[in-house]
Amino acid sequence: MITVIKIGGSLTEDQSSLVRLCKELIIFSKSYPIIIVPGGGRFADIVRHLYDKLKISDEIAHKMAILAMDQHGLLLKDIMKEALLTYSLKNALKASKRGILSIILPSKIMFSLDPLEHSWRVTSDSISAFIASSLKAEKLILAKDVDGIFTADPKKNDVRMFKSISANKLLKERLGCVDEFLPRILIKKQLTCYVVNGKHPSRIKNILEGKRDIYTKINPV
Repeated sequence: MITVIKIGGSLTEDQSSLVRLCKELIIFSKSYPIIIVPGGGRFADIVRHLYDKLKISDEIAHKMAILAMDQHGLLLKDIMKEALLTYSLKNALKASKRGILSIILPSKIMFSLDPLEHSWRVTSDSISAFIASSLKAEKLILAKDVDGIFTADPKKNDVRMFKSISANKLLKERLGCVDEFLPRILIKKQLTCYVVNGKHPSRIKNILEGKRDIYTKINPV
């Protein structure tokens, strides 16, 4: 079964960790069918800045933020030269069955189907979930720069990390590091999602193998 992994743009802030993650994902893809969706990162931050400064429309900001994901995907391809870079879900599926890691550039898919609302409630988290559901993926892994979802800001004292949480709870309580729209997609598509620190590739491997580790599992019910 396919696993979609979103590589969060925040991971580009630590070059050595990002390169190590990319190398490990190439290795993992030999045993597990993996398809990568890039986050927006600094590229999307520029869009947010322009949105606030120039008051550009929600529709244009949405499209610019998706193109930011494409730009991050090009960056990832430069690191993972063995990976297939594609706009096509079909090509990504074919590659994954041959043990080839693929990176999907989402712009053509999202512009053509336009399935999500145009607002900052929707980020690369929700776009990755939509792509994962379109691929009929078994799992969606959101590789970020945090260990999982916490009861409050993890920099504060007296907080705890959820080992698992329901999408319904996330929908009601707005906790942490995933976008506001993501739980709706997980519930609608009955998709299981994991939030994990991408600086520790072994944790991603354990998710692929169905083993416990430090991460948060989001159940779709």
